[in-house]
Amino acid sequence: MLRFTTAGESHGEALVAQVSGLPAGIPVDQAFLDRELWRRQQGYGRGGRMRIERDTAYILSGVRHGKTIGSPVAMTLANNDWKNWEEILPVESGDPEKHKAVKSPRPGHADLAGSLKFDFPDARYVLERASARESAARVACGALAKMLLKQFAVEVGSHVIRVGAAELGRDAAWPEIAAANGRSEIFLNCVDPDAEARMKAEVDTALRTGDTIGGVFEVVVHGLPPGVGTHVNWDERMDGLLAQAVMSLQAVKAVELGRGVTAASALGSTVHDAIGYSREIDSEEPEDGGPKLTEAKFTKFTRESNNAGGIEGGISNGEDIVVRGYLKPISTLRRPLASVSFETREPVKAAYERSDVCVVPAAGVAAEAMVALTIARLMVDKFGGDSLREMHRNFAGYAEQIRQF
Repeated sequence: MLRFTTAGESHGEALVAQVSGLPAGIPVDQAFLDRELWRRQQGYGRGGRMRIERDTAYILSGVRHGKTIGSPVAMTLANNDWKNWEEILPVESGDPEKHKAVKSPRPGHADLAGSLKFDFPDARYVLERASARESAARVACGALAKMLLKQFAVEVGSHVIRVGAAELGRDAAWPEIAAANGRSEIFLNCVDPDAEARMKAEVDTALRTGDTIGGVFEVVVHGLPPGVGTHVNWDERMDGLLAQAVMSLQAVKAVELGRGVTAASALGSTVHDAIGYSREIDSEEPEDGGPKLTEAKFTKFTRESNNAGGIEGGISNGEDIVVRGYLKPISTLRRPLASVSFETREPVKAAYERSDVCVVPAAGVAAEAMVALTIARLMVDKFGGDSLREMHRNFAGYAEQIRQF
């Protein structure tokens, strides 16, 4: 099984990431990995930390001579701000006078619930791990999953469809999303310039008033064949796994698959994707000896729409997988909300930690990683193989099977 773990604190020395279950032989592109980390740090409304450090992943194991070797891939992501925190958060007991306690929990954060859970007298240790800084390690893991998926012409990208009240208001085609993800300068990662300008104005208002703002991102998986995932057990369904993966990200409070929200108030005749059949099917010969793939379509069966978001019965149906994450505003405000002092139990203002105003684009990149890891896991489950060549062979056999169905 493909799986991953992360460790580390927001202001600790480094984040640690480990991915196991990758087949041997996947080409590993360090530049791509670091660019994924760079994308997570971009976006209009990000805070001061993005000016302090540029994330890069240092691979310790599992990759040799530019390819995976079948063993776990371990990586570290150094926190360049550690020099300012090593006496505040030492591993050893250190000097209590230098401890930087968080004495009033922030509404909306894990501060109070975590302090109660772990019996901490302040929220410092809770926020250090609960922080969205941890998502950088997930992005590093997700980059490796994307490298695997790329070998099968499966791509994952994201874009922002709403910030505050400003909304894209239309569907985005895959080429638009891919182009947006390839930009050298990222503001709010919206495919439409006019909509992005309206979103920017929403961020400006929040910044001016000392507030924060949330929004909605959309992750799309392009090129996945039908038949990945299963309906046979509740905890194996693709839609359930994707919902958990995206919901696990910090500040995500709702997940939508396809037109799930609007479908709840619509008639079935307007929701379900009518099925057709085409006698023609185009295929492409691979450039690198991999499996023979089709561009977007693997079978002669067609759909008039994609309201299901590419998943029916927990199984991919050959259309693009579409997942939306609804991100609440960041809980650290420059104009703090009411809280209570841990020491006196008297009313005070919530603590303030250096923070962002808007992180919707960054959350989309982190969600790409979670979606890529989930899809890669299901691909490995279905097609198996200890080596990339073996997995290619299994995939090619299945692709031919459904092409001839």
